[in-house]
Amino acid sequence: MKFQPPNEDLFKDSTMTFGEHLEELRICLFRALIGLVIGICIGLLLGQQIVLLVQKPLVDALEGYYAHKAEKNLPAYLSALRDSRQTLGFTEKEAIAAIQHGLVPERVYVSRQSAETARAKPSAAVTDEEATSDQTAAALNLVPMLIWRPSTEIQGVRPTTLSAQEAFSIWIKASVVAGIIISSPWVFYQLWSFVAAGLYPNEKHYVHVFLPFSLGLFLAGAALAFFFVFKPVLDFLIGFNQWLGLDPDPRISEWFSFVLILPLGFGISFQLPLVMLFLDRIGIFSVQMYLEKWRIAIFAITVISAVLTPADPYSIFLMAIPLIVLYFGGVALCHYLPRRKSPYDEDE
Repeated sequence: MKFQPPNEDLFKDSTMTFGEHLEELRICLFRALIGLVIGICIGLLLGQQIVLLVQKPLVDALEGYYAHKAEKNLPAYLSALRDSRQTLGFTEKEAIAAIQHGLVPERVYVSRQSAETARAKPSAAVTDEEATSDQTAAALNLVPMLIWRPSTEIQGVRPTTLSAQEAFSIWIKASVVAGIIISSPWVFYQLWSFVAAGLYPNEKHYVHVFLPFSLGLFLAGAALAFFFVFKPVLDFLIGFNQWLGLDPDPRISEWFSFVLILPLGFGISFQLPLVMLFLDRIGIFSVQMYLEKWRIAIFAITVISAVLTPADPYSIFLMAIPLIVLYFGGVALCHYLPRRKSPYDEDE
C-alpha cells in the first residue's frame, strides 16, 4: 500500500529566481554589516576594560607563580637574616600568611649601619642578584634585609609590549573581537534568514530551532574556556617554567592570540551535536553507526582537541571530556529527533 500524495503543494511558496536569491543575499549581508559596525563601535568604547579583562587570568597566574616562588625561598631568606643576627619581628607562619595575602618578600643587601638604623635608602640597596654570594656581601660589609612589595608591583607580573604601537594594535584587536561577539546574534540571524529564504515552508521552522541552539553551544564553549580552562592551563604552563628555572615574561600580543584561539576552538568544537544531527538528516550517518564507531569517535575527538588547543595535557583533557559528553548527547539528539518520513515514501 502506498501513501497518497497530499493535495497541498508544499513548494508553491518557495520559488525564487536566481536574481531574487542574489537580492536577498545582498540585503542580509548589508544588514549584518550594519550590525557588525555598530558592535565594533561599542567595542571601541569598551576596549580598555576588555584588555584588562583579558589580562586578568594571566596576571592572576603570574601573581600565584611569584607568591609560590617567594614562599619556597622564604626559609633561606629567614635563615640569612638570623645568621646576620637581625631581629625578625615576625614568625615564618606570619610571613607565609602575608605572602598568601598578596605581599611578596624580596631579599636585598644593605650596609650594616643602615640595617641597624632601619633607614636604608633604595639607592644604597644591592639586590640579591647583584650580590653573587653571601661571602661577597660580607666582604662589602653588607647584611641581608627583606623588602615587602605588593604582588601587583613585582616586575614580570604584567604582560609587556615590545614596541610603541603594540598597545594601540591590541586595543584595536580587542575592540574588533568584542564587536564581533556583541553583534554575532544579529549576524547569525541574518545569515540564517538568507538560508531560510531558500527552504521549503515545512523546513523553515528548523532555522528558529537550530539558530539559538548553535549560538548557545558556541557561547557555552567559549565561556568554558575562559572561566574554567585558562586557570589550570596557565598553572601548568607557568609551573613548567618554574620546573625549568625560567621566569616567564609574557608578551601581550602573544597572550591575546592565545586568548582568541582557545575559546574559539572550544566554541567551534561545541557545534558537534548539530553536525552529527545534520549528517544524520542527510543520510551519511545513522544512530546505529554512531554507536558502533564510538571508539573511533573518541580517538578523533582527542586528536581534534590536540589540534585546537596548545597541546598541553590539561587543555586537551578539558576539551576532550566535554566533547565526548556532547558526542553521546548528539547520539541522543539524533535518536529522539529522527528523520521525518516523507509522505511520498512507500509504506513497507
